[in-house]
Amino acid sequence: MTALTVNDRPVEFAMDPETPLLWALRDAANLTGTKYGCGVGDCGACMVIVDGEALRSCLITLAEAEGRFVTTIEGLSRDRSHPVQQALVAEQAIQCGFCTPGIAMAAAALIARNPDPSEAEIKAAIPNLCRCGVYPRLVRAVQRAGRVARRIERISAAPAPGISAEDAAREVPAMAAPDPERDD
Repeated sequence: MTALTVNDRPVEFAMDPETPLLWALRDAANLTGTKYGCGVGDCGACMVIVDGEALRSCLITLAEAEGRFVTTIEGLSRDRSHPVQQALVAEQAIQCGFCTPGIAMAAAALIARNPDPSEAEIKAAIPNLCRCGVYPRLVRAVQRAGRVARRIERISAAPAPGISAEDAAREVPAMAAPDPERDD
């Protein structure tokens, strides 16, 4: 049994200690927000925070994670209120969304250690690949998240998951409720 803390909860995995952390999180813990992209550490889709550091979970074995604290996208915030999550949405730095959890985790680790990063620091700390090419918006989003973390700025964020389309349109006027008469 490999014991570690995942999203502030103690967890024991009855898996081969050489199993990549990615598969333990996805298959055994059902934390599927951590994505499988390349499996060789190039893309960053599987990024999680381990003891405060953004690491690619496809490159860490369960044995290497033993006794450590792991945070996945599910543990970053239950209601999407983390400054990075808010800023990614506000700056429209999300396209297809596949790489977003890994990017959010890398950005959150950066903001935790440096809430006022330069553009060069952001680019160095977030090496994730995004096929949609959100990079300019990503830099703006991380800078904005830093301002939110420093309490210089607030973001009027999108409503929490589970809200009806009508309520969302009232909360965030830019989000129009679906028009039942329109056939898109």
